[in-house]
Amino acid sequence: MNKKTIKDVEFSGKKVLMRVDFNVPLKDGAITDDTRIQAALPSVNYILDAGASLILMSHLGRPKGKVNPEFSLKPAADYLAKITGKNVKFAPDCIGEDVKAMADELAAGDILVLENLRFHPEEEGKVNIAEDATAEDKAAAKGDMKIKQDAFAKELASLADIYVDDAFGTAHRAHASMAVVTKFMDTSVAGFLLEKEIEYLGNAIANPTKPFIAIIGGAKVSGKLEVMMSLMEKVDTILIGGGMAYTFYKSLGYSIGGSLCEDDLLDTAKEIMAKAKAKGVKFMLPVDNKEADAFSNDADIKIVGSNIDDGYLALDIGPETVAAYKEEILKSKTIVWNGPMGCFEMSNFASGTMEICKAVADSDSISIIGGGDSVAAVNVSGLADKMSHISTGGGASLEFLEGKQLPGIIALDDK
Repeated sequence: MNKKTIKDVEFSGKKVLMRVDFNVPLKDGAITDDTRIQAALPSVNYILDAGASLILMSHLGRPKGKVNPEFSLKPAADYLAKITGKNVKFAPDCIGEDVKAMADELAAGDILVLENLRFHPEEEGKVNIAEDATAEDKAAAKGDMKIKQDAFAKELASLADIYVDDAFGTAHRAHASMAVVTKFMDTSVAGFLLEKEIEYLGNAIANPTKPFIAIIGGAKVSGKLEVMMSLMEKVDTILIGGGMAYTFYKSLGYSIGGSLCEDDLLDTAKEIMAKAKAKGVKFMLPVDNKEADAFSNDADIKIVGSNIDDGYLALDIGPETVAAYKEEILKSKTIVWNGPMGCFEMSNFASGTMEICKAVADSDSISIIGGGDSVAAVNVSGLADKMSHISTGGGASLEFLEGKQLPGIIALDDK
C-alpha cells in the first residue's frame, strides 16, 4: 500500500469529495442490502469527526448517461441519514450552479449526497460511434469525449478541497469520478475500505501464507480465465466448481448432458490444466455432481459421477466432491474464493456452495471472498463474520488478483 490514505491528511475545516460505492439493490424504492453503505461508514465517520464536511458521489445501476428517476441515489441519501443521524442533504444533480451552492453552504459535520454520476455520459466516457465510421471520425469522437470528461471531472473537483476514493468496486474503471478528478485536486487519498481491499488482495498476491488455494466457480471459464492463469503462479491448489467445470469436463471427453459449456474454450481448458500440471499446481475438478432434468428447484435430481446423463444438466457439486474440497480447504493457510459451486439460489442446489462456506469458515486460513455471487452466498450462509475479508469489488477484485493496475488506485497520491 504505497498510496496515501485518509490517515495522512488534516481534515479540519475542509470540504471533502469522496467517491463511494452506493450501487445498492433497490426494490420499490427501498434498499434491500445495505452492505455497501455500511462499508463506507468508517471513512465517513472518521472524516466528519475530524471536522470536515463531506460530499459523497456514486453511481447506481446503468442509466446509460441519461437521467432516469429509477436510478436516483435519493433512497441511499435518505438511508444514510437514518443510520447515521447526521444532517444529510441531497443534490438534484452532481454538477451545476445549484450543486456548487449547496456544497459551499455545508458546515462541518454536514453530508451532501450528489445525484447519480452516470446520469452524465462523461462519467463513463463511452462514445457511441457507428461501425462504419472512418478512423478519423472515431478519433475525433474520442477526443471530443475526453475534453468533455475532463470538464466534468474538473467541475466535480471544484466542489471540495480534498478527494477521497473509497469505492473499490469501480477502481478498475477509468471513469471521471475515479481516475480523472484527481488531476484537478491537490490531495487525493484512499479511504479505509479501499486501503483494506488493497492490503488483503495485495498480500494474497505478493506474500501469501502457504498452502495457498483458489476456489474458482461460477458459470463461465471465460470470466475467470485471466485470474486462473495469474493465480497459477502463486497457488498450490485450484478447486473448480459451478457451471465452468463442465467445459473442463467436455475437454477431457466426459459426457455433460445439457450442462453449461463454452465450446470455443475447450482447447483453452486443456491448456489451463496442462499449465497447472507443469507448475505443480493441484487442479481439482468435481468427482461427483448433482444433476437435474430441468433448471428448476422441483426437477428430478440424481447424484452421478463425472458423466452427466443425457437429458440432464449438472447444477451443483456432489457430496464426494464436497468432502475432497473440504480436506484441501482445512489444510490451507490462504484462500481466495471467487464464484459459487452451483446454482445456490435454488435450495436444492445450494448444499455444495454452503458446505464450502462452512469449510472456509472453519479453516484457520486468511480467507478472501470476491465476486458478487460468492459474497451473496457467504451472506446467505450466515458465516460472513467468519471470513477474513469480503471484497466489495467483483470485477475489481478479479483484475487486482490478475495483477492488473487499477486506474482508480493509480490516480491517488503516492506516499
